[in-house]
Amino acid sequence: MATIRQTILCPACRRLISRDETTCPWCGTNHPGAWWRRSLDIFNGDNPLLAMKIIISINVGMYLLSLLLNPGMPGDARGLFTSLTPDQNSLMALGATGTLPVLQLGRLWSLINAGYLHGGVMHLLFNMMAVYQIFPMAAREYGTSRTITIYCFGGLAGFVLSVLAGIPMTIGASAPVCGLIGALLYYGKSRGGRWGEAVSREVMGWIISLALFGFIFPGINNWGHAGGIAGGAAAAFVLRYRDRQPESAGHQLLAAVCAGVTLLSLGWGLTEAAVAFLWGGI
Repeated sequence: MATIRQTILCPACRRLISRDETTCPWCGTNHPGAWWRRSLDIFNGDNPLLAMKIIISINVGMYLLSLLLNPGMPGDARGLFTSLTPDQNSLMALGATGTLPVLQLGRLWSLINAGYLHGGVMHLLFNMMAVYQIFPMAAREYGTSRTITIYCFGGLAGFVLSVLAGIPMTIGASAPVCGLIGALLYYGKSRGGRWGEAVSREVMGWIISLALFGFIFPGINNWGHAGGIAGGAAAAFVLRYRDRQPESAGHQLLAAVCAGVTLLSLGWGLTEAAVAFLWGGI
């Protein structure tokens, strides 16, 4: 009786191979069927929508939790843009960042958590619409794993620059979203040609809109936007895009590390918020 060999996609080159292969016959990757390599498949470049949905779900979940911990006053006296505003204490407990949390309280983990917190329903809606539009565009050029890493690094860079600029408290997914914008700007300028120029023009339109929006409306963290764009471009330069380097298992592993650190940081913030809530500190 013939033995049926199970087949898988190589996590590096994405070609069909036997699961029992010790080395991929196409790209030479060692032990392509190992469990830890297969577990990274969620970060492959063929499935960006799943990662995008997870990011949006976490943002929505954190927003709802910030309301449940200590909701602000009803929105009828505050206006459309500040309706359903969480209390500052609940945002601080969950991981709002800035000079106060980082320099005075030593909450370095807030540099990660702040990118998943929002000050109102419109704030959340605008940022999630940006994630929905821009994340798949970045994943098309960089692959899912590199896009996840750029998203995380862009947010971190934006909030670090915010602290250095003296911003006392800041939140919002616009910093990591600006990381994706910076990566797309780098891609357009680096690739060149008609397609690269088209991407550059579109991205520059977003950047100009962000700048105008930041100067017109009060309370916008322009430092966070600028840091996110610079951080995203720097990460893209290091990681390179698909036209120059195919997505590898190393890229997937780095994305998994970024995702793991983010989840641990969010978990730490949730634990501190729960303790503060139980002890009446919120």
